[in-house]
Amino acid sequence: MFTFDSHNEAETEALGERFAASLPSGSVIVAMYGDLGAGKTAFVRGMARGLGLDCRVSSPTFTIVNEYLGKRDLIHFDMYRLRSADELFDIGWEDYIRRGAVCVVEWSENVQDAFQGDERRITIEKTGDFSRRITIEGEDDRIC
Repeated sequence: MFTFDSHNEAETEALGERFAASLPSGSVIVAMYGDLGAGKTAFVRGMARGLGLDCRVSSPTFTIVNEYLGKRDLIHFDMYRLRSADELFDIGWEDYIRRGAVCVVEWSENVQDAFQGDERRITIEKTGDFSRRITIEGEDDRIC
């Protein structure tokens, strides 16, 4: 487990960039946890940069899934509006995983049954107006 104290959004994005740059090739699932406004999407913006993507990253709250394509694809899910893992499977979860992309899931607590136990887990806690405590768990938790 690795814990990082971020003092602002730029530091959160920079950590996401370093984290993503260290991920192995092939399918990777990143389960994200944190309250509304905690900085999950900021972390994903950094991840996109770390994967070599030059794109505008936004929260897929209303679309459920945003795909960012490049040398290494990033598929960004927001499960805030879903009630169960069954709904995630209904939108093609297994197909996304088979593509060999990095699949990042915000509001993972809503679809916990979809994970096999090999996901990386990112927890972001608000510790102040702009500060956050970010905890990374999984195979690559020592990279930062």
